[in-house]
Amino acid sequence: MGMLQEFKEFAMKGNLIDMAVGVVMGAAFGTVTKSFIDGMFMPIIGTIFQVGNLKDAKVILKQAVMEGEKVVSPESAILYGDFVSAIINFIIIAFVMFMIIKGINKMKKAKEEAPAAPPAQEVLLTEIRDLLKK
Repeated sequence: MGMLQEFKEFAMKGNLIDMAVGVVMGAAFGTVTKSFIDGMFMPIIGTIFQVGNLKDAKVILKQAVMEGEKVVSPESAILYGDFVSAIINFIIIAFVMFMIIKGINKMKKAKEEAPAAPPAQEVLLTEIRDLLKK
């Protein structure tokens, strides 16, 4: 039972739960960002550069060989549009994570710089000392 209790304490620690929530939220944010890039951003960029949907851009190395409706030899192509999409997706996610970390660090720094209020006993003793000086 000792090992089970230790595991339960480890699993229920705040840092582990916070990390799990962060991973889930990060995955959800990644999905939203990928959807934005693939569905909205890449078609606009493809239109600007007149290549259609940039996500579907590719360099065909070898054309597919067909016999009627049947594919004898599939097409061989470099899918650079997917790669560009992944890079843009990464840059956006990295920038957002940078901004979040920067905000957290700013909040921590402000909290550290704020002087802590002296204990009530100290305030009371200071008041008594000031009264005795009079």
